[in-house]
Amino acid sequence: MPNLTFDFPGRTAIVTGAARGLGLEFARLFHESGATVFLVDADADADAVALAAGELGAVGVACDVTSTEAVEALVNLAVATAGRLDIIVNNAGILRDRRLWKLSDQDWAEVLDVHLGGTFRLTRAAVPVFREQRYGRVINVTSYTGLRGNIGQANYGAAKAGIIGFTKTAAKELATFGVTVNAISPNAETRMIGSIPEEKRQELAATIPLGRFAAPSEMATTTAFLASEEAGYITGVIRPVDGGISI
Repeated sequence: MPNLTFDFPGRTAIVTGAARGLGLEFARLFHESGATVFLVDADADADAVALAAGELGAVGVACDVTSTEAVEALVNLAVATAGRLDIIVNNAGILRDRRLWKLSDQDWAEVLDVHLGGTFRLTRAAVPVFREQRYGRVINVTSYTGLRGNIGQANYGAAKAGIIGFTKTAAKELATFGVTVNAISPNAETRMIGSIPEEKRQELAATIPLGRFAAPSEMATTTAFLASEEAGYITGVIRPVDGGISI
């Protein structure tokens, strides 16, 4: 647990991509700070998200974020169960890495539909609830790749760049309802980083001013801050949490 403490009793949060990694750490901190938390992941990870939620004492839900009907049902479930919805964290994502000339239409469409489409669908589904409450927090997960690009990730980079544009536009549109919309750009030890050969990982770590990749838990405090009451005057921000790599 970080030294920072947060206070979310009476708040309800949905975190997508929460079976493991960053999403699980986001959900864990919200839960430990008193929120009612819905951990969400893809149908293929239904067992993993149920196990993670069970260990926390939270609610696990399998949901296809590329389906409007499934996402709307998720929001309805959260509101019916907890009586309200205050925070959504759009973290769901997949990789289909290939050089541009090897990317299929399916590789392109699937990555954009999960990352960018999922962010859009859950945010849209939450807006009627947020508008009625005159309160809401949206935190999206983007990437350094969305700003600088990365070989083999044209689809991922495009999706993450799209999330930046979506975040800024949604922040302007939803501000009048008391809703803030922000994004983080993390740089942490994830399954993707873990799959890189050790020698290459060391080379990448050497390009980070702080000299290392963060633990996933180090991303959670920034996410919780952006969801907090104290961050109520912050919106449309893309917050790097990346050890200085974006300097």
